This record gives sequence, structure tokens and C-alpha cells, in this order.
Amino acid sequence: MAQTLMGSKGMDDYSELGKEVKVSEIDLELRKLWEQDEARTNASLMNLVVYTEKPGGLLENSRIISDLTRDNACRAILVEINRNEEASLRAWITAHCHLSHGQKSVCCEQIAFRLTGRVTGRFRNTVFSHLNSDLPLIFWWQGELSEVFTERLASVIDRLIVDSSGWGDVKGGFAKISEAAQSNAALVVQDLAWTRCWQYRVGIAGLFDDSVAQTILGDIGKIRILHNPSDRNTALQILAWLAVQAGWRISGKTHFETKNGQRIAVEVECSGNSAPIGLVELSSGATTVRVSREKGSTHLLREINCGDYHVSSLSPADPEAPADLVAQQLARGGKNSLFLKILPVFLELL
Repeated sequence: MAQTLMGSKGMDDYSELGKEVKVSEIDLELRKLWEQDEARTNASLMNLVVYTEKPGGLLENSRIISDLTRDNACRAILVEINRNEEASLRAWITAHCHLSHGQKSVCCEQIAFRLTGRVTGRFRNTVFSHLNSDLPLIFWWQGELSEVFTERLASVIDRLIVDSSGWGDVKGGFAKISEAAQSNAALVVQDLAWTRCWQYRVGIAGLFDDSVAQTILGDIGKIRILHNPSDRNTALQILAWLAVQAGWRISGKTHFETKNGQRIAVEVECSGNSAPIGLVELSSGATTVRVSREKGSTHLLREINCGDYHVSSLSPADPEAPADLVAQQLARGGKNSLFLKILPVFLELL
């Protein structure tokens, strides 16, 4: 397994992270790094902290940052924590450089930290003291939220990126974020589970521009969603989005109710042969509006069927890799207010 993650190198080989430096000399060493080559330009529009408690995650994230910095100029700060080892703190610096217009090399700084032992205070001080203070802080937390995620940490974050798909306690995770964020009303929370269904939401909304599809608005009797086992949260977030946007009330795990008391049957199916989201279908009588995706396909199929009337089109599918989803989030920005709107309904559906 280690060889799969790390290639031919061992878990203790951190040479990919650049030059190992003393924490107290990071700023000095970064200045030396830039003085070595005056042809390079240091570019940075944000602080991007990538946090992991996964062994080996530091090297994986350095490779991700190498790709992300092609389109997103940032000061990247990578953190790996292992609280089961004796206390220690190691740091490395490097720069990820990419050619601009085939001539000038544009580079982004990377500082990597590996902390072991009891780390809460050391972690905050280490990260906070190396932020570029003039730039916003985007914090990508990988995995389940741990005790390291505190109110003090949340208070300085501008945008928190998580992925609830891998959480064992989803309600507890969002409760922890809500509690920690009380001192930071401006905190933007982005769940990659929600990002994974963006093209589905765009596709469904776009199909209802069709006059035939519009005839079933207000008269939908059944919703079907098919998802892969690892993407249940994304499926439930689509369901929550439909309910919130249409003003439906949850009246059970298997049905919604409209404002007029009409019952809407809900079927959420799970299959290992499905794409992350394989199907979202809304139907009323003989009319169906559906967006589907075959496993492995890079496109969504959007369809309206009503008797002899059939309309179909293709659109791009959402990426699946977390790094690609983060790249989309960084490019898109926004306050993510729609996600906050559907969040209570999503938590109720869990």
C-alpha cells in the first residue's frame, strides 16, 4: 500500500517537499529561494492551507498543489499531523513554477509542516505565523473534523472546504463547524459532496426551461435518485435542493408533501455500478424529466420524455477527484449561500 501511495519511496522520504529548514528560519530561507533565480516571479492571491491527519498525506498534497498552482496563484501551507508519535515539528520549503506564455516562470511558494504529538497550540501558532497577512485564507480540511478544529481556528478562516462524503458523523461534523464559526459570521463553508452535483443541478434546472417540462411543475408525483455507495450525501443534498427550491415539506423518509398537501414519492437507490450520481428523475404521469450518467462517462444525458415528445442533450459531468473539485471551487468562489439554505433539510434527511 505504501508503494502505491509513495511510488518507490518510503513513507519517511520527504525529499519531494523541497529543502528542509528550521521553523524559525522559514522566512529567511524563502528569501534565499527567490534570490537564486531573478527570472522567476512569485505570484500569490490567497493563502491555501491543506490539512490532513492521513499518514503520507503531506506528499500527496504537495503533488496536488503542483497541479492547483497552474491556475491558482497562492501561498500553499501543507500540514500533516500524527498525534500518536512523540512531539516533533519539521518544515520544508519549495516553489511550484509554471511557464507563463512559454517564457517567464511564475512560481507559488509552498511551506510544508509535519507535526507529531500534542499539537493543538503548536499547530495554530505555526500556521498563523506563516500566513501572508494581506491575503484571504482558504482552508481545505481533509477527512473527519478532529479536536484540532476549534473556534479559534475557524475565526481566521475565510473559506473552509470539507468533504462530508467520508464523515462517519455528518450531523456532528456540521454541528462542530456551526459552533466553531459563531465567532466568524463571514465564514464560507463549502462541502465537496455539494460541489459534486453542480452539473446535475444546472442540468435539471435547464430542462425546466422547456415548455413541456414546465407543464409538470407543481404536479410532480415521483422522484428517483440513483447513487454510488460513497456518494449518499450528494444524493441527499440534491433531494434537499429540490425540496427547498420547490417549497416541499419532508413528511417521511420516502415522500415529500407539497404546499397543497400532494404526496410526492421519493426513491433513493444505491448501486456500486452507478456513477457518483447515476440518475435524477422527476415524473408526473407519462412525463419524465431526467439527468443520468453512466459510470465512467464524462458526460451527463439530459432528457424530457412525454409520449411522442422526446428531447435529449449532453453536458459535462462534474469531476470526481477532490483536487479537481477544489480547483472548481477556487475558480468559482461565491458565498455558497444556497448550500447554507439546503443544509438544514439535508441534515434532516440523513
